[in-house]
Amino acid sequence: MKKIVFTILALGIFCLIGLAQGFDKAKLDRYFEILESNDKFMGSVAVSQNGEIIYLKSVGFADFENNIKANENTKYRIGSISKTFTSVLVLKGVEEKKIDLSQTIDNYFPTIDYAGEITIEHLLYHRSGIHNFTDDNDYLTWNTQPKTEKEMIAIIAEGGSDFEPDSKFQYSNSNFVLLSYILEKCFRKPYSQLLKEYITEPVGLENTYFGEGINTSGKECKSYTYNETWKLEPETDISIPMGAGGIVTSPKDLIKFSDALFNGKLLKKESLEKMKTLKDNFGIGLYQIPFYDKTGYGHTGGIDGFYSVFSHFAHGNVSFALISNGSNYNNNNISIAVLSAVYNRPYDFPDFTTIDVSSEDLDKYLGVYSSEQLPMKITVSKENKTLIAQATGQSSFPLEATEKDKFKYDQAGIVLEFNPAEKTMILKQGGGIFLFKKE
Repeated sequence: MKKIVFTILALGIFCLIGLAQGFDKAKLDRYFEILESNDKFMGSVAVSQNGEIIYLKSVGFADFENNIKANENTKYRIGSISKTFTSVLVLKGVEEKKIDLSQTIDNYFPTIDYAGEITIEHLLYHRSGIHNFTDDNDYLTWNTQPKTEKEMIAIIAEGGSDFEPDSKFQYSNSNFVLLSYILEKCFRKPYSQLLKEYITEPVGLENTYFGEGINTSGKECKSYTYNETWKLEPETDISIPMGAGGIVTSPKDLIKFSDALFNGKLLKKESLEKMKTLKDNFGIGLYQIPFYDKTGYGHTGGIDGFYSVFSHFAHGNVSFALISNGSNYNNNNISIAVLSAVYNRPYDFPDFTTIDVSSEDLDKYLGVYSSEQLPMKITVSKENKTLIAQATGQSSFPLEATEKDKFKYDQAGIVLEFNPAEKTMILKQGGGIFLFKKE
């Protein structure tokens, strides 16, 4: 028996060494250089194996207006990955018997619909039915203004309920804003202090904290969208998302957090297993992130122009984090490339070849297109020499010409192919092909 166990362990160690030795850092560096030189990505990425960092890369600007480049210590807002941190804090409260997951929230928020039926666990699993306030049409008219706890509870209460508690899953930022307030009441400490006391100080996260206004002198970065150049995004006031989206960190710190969480340094084993237990494909602050034959656990996030993702893969004990403060490309493709490099899978450099078109060239594509395959219309307009598309109820996006009658929007993986003579347009996205006709 001992000999067999030793053989298995030896093979396991050999496989892990092989994984690290096959890592082509130079190729991955070149991949990011291509993204940067084509204004496709600004941000940072970090990868660890067995708790040791094997790759760090930062490209683009932390502050585009002042020509300040990003580096490994640049700090980003991570949006909804904050929910993973908040979930850890709630489960720490359970371990210390300060919080009971089966407790209803009526003692905390009596004005919330179904408060006597909604439990803390329902909030954690997004099964409360509480309406997501960030879905409201007027949200972007007030999200840059500070809000008190009383004001936020009133906003959430006014939104009402979308379904009966525990009848289904529906993602709602409101759940984790309320969890933030519950934490503060149960521990009698501010959320920022709880984050510091239970996570950042024990793990040694020097660049992780609850945010305030963006401070570029403190190595925090602004966020941007791209339309001919990088344009500054409005800044959500952190008093609004609280523990649903208010944390600032770096990818380097984020993988340290990931390693600590999944290697049992933050929670008891049963608490971690509780986080990983899925209901309707969603755990507590975690969900599964597949990569070919491997499955990791992690979360994604987005706030203003920031996008983030982290995941831990038990195979090879690998943690991966990517945070961008400006993206003009599909960030999921970048994640796939990084993990492909780590796990020695083939991947290609992206091709960003485009062609020049005049404003007059675009006129033949303009109009409103509808499809029998999808319940939406796409309006095609132009701004100078840029073709603009906007689907029903969604934000508009700029298109790049790649060849005659063919345009793309890399950030969402969209390709539009026009046939002006037949007044048709084909939309390609995510493997789907959809025919649209001009009205």
